[in-house]
Amino acid sequence: MSTYQVAKFCRSCLMNSEVRDLAIRTPEAALDLFDLSAQERALLLAGEVGELSLLGCNDFLLSYLPRWNLFGLDVPLYSERMRAVATRAVPNRHLTDELGTQAD
Repeated sequence: MSTYQVAKFCRSCLMNSEVRDLAIRTPEAALDLFDLSAQERALLLAGEVGELSLLGCNDFLLSYLPRWNLFGLDVPLYSERMRAVATRAVPNRHLTDELGTQAD
């Protein structure tokens, strides 16, 4: 998996109107322009930005996708999916110290 390709896709949607328009009209064809893994492709098509974040994709770049409702995402759904995985990213975040050991 290369999170770089997901980042490149997100950035291209922002900067390149042809890629963006293709992603709006035919998402599968837009994704074909990038060397995505099968997992990345499936997660993008499903709009699973939270899962992509857990895999190491850049949250800021993923946040471009709801601007054009790509993959069925709008801002509330994007936020919901990111919040849903937030506690899985660092379990018991509030119970661990900076070294990741259990706090008393």
